[in-house]
Amino acid sequence: MPKIPRIISVANQKGGVGKTTTTINLGAALAASGLKVLIIDLDPQGNASTGLGIEQADRKKSTYDLILNDAPLEDVAISANVPNLWITPATTDLSSADLELVSTARRVFLLKDALRNTETYVMEFDYILIDCPPSLNLLTLNAMVASDTVLVPLQAEFFALEGLSQLMLSVREIRETANPQLRLEGVVLTMYDRRNNLCHQVEVDARENLQALVFKTMIPRNVRLSEAPSYGMPVTNYDPTSRGAVAYKALAREILERQISSGKVSHGG
Repeated sequence: MPKIPRIISVANQKGGVGKTTTTINLGAALAASGLKVLIIDLDPQGNASTGLGIEQADRKKSTYDLILNDAPLEDVAISANVPNLWITPATTDLSSADLELVSTARRVFLLKDALRNTETYVMEFDYILIDCPPSLNLLTLNAMVASDTVLVPLQAEFFALEGLSQLMLSVREIRETANPQLRLEGVVLTMYDRRNNLCHQVEVDARENLQALVFKTMIPRNVRLSEAPSYGMPVTNYDPTSRGAVAYKALAREILERQISSGKVSHGG
């Protein structure tokens, strides 16, 4: 029986909250634990691809081809230069995908069709992480329809929780219409500065409002996290002992532990 991957959308319609940083480094941390991980770069800016050192010349086929040209996943996925980690890279072609999807009959199911089939399962990924664009557009809806869960990076700043309500509403709507199994993986606080009273207050509010949905692990503000993408590698490789790397390894452990406790750890494998 082929292994069925667990698919997680990393989403927040607000930009600059650490979404791509979380996708790259969580993916690398899961891969470091011996799991086979695929990152789907669904953001037209292609930051996840750049952050993993994928040159434009190497992006011969992209996530656009996977969704709109029926390209098989094995033709699109390439090694991310990290053991056990793969990526379907993004190109600027994705920026027109939203317009093209509008006139397509199964417009919110195309990514699901591409990822939830026996050809994909043969590649035996344990996890697929989808780096969504910073908006609730048709690409993000495709990601959520294809996913088991949604992981929300939440920057520890004023008004952080207000933007979250719209995202949670979208998750609920998709659950009611296109993907009844979809649920929230959880919320991870990012760019956390323990010396900042506002960060602490956002944490308190988030834990009061969302309770167990908020991960214990918080991602700190960390220079190494900011530097790593310019070297084309995750922080877990760039500086494995940095606070950022340690935090993402802890987040990976917490996600795996939650999966074990929910009885879903052997997802078909």
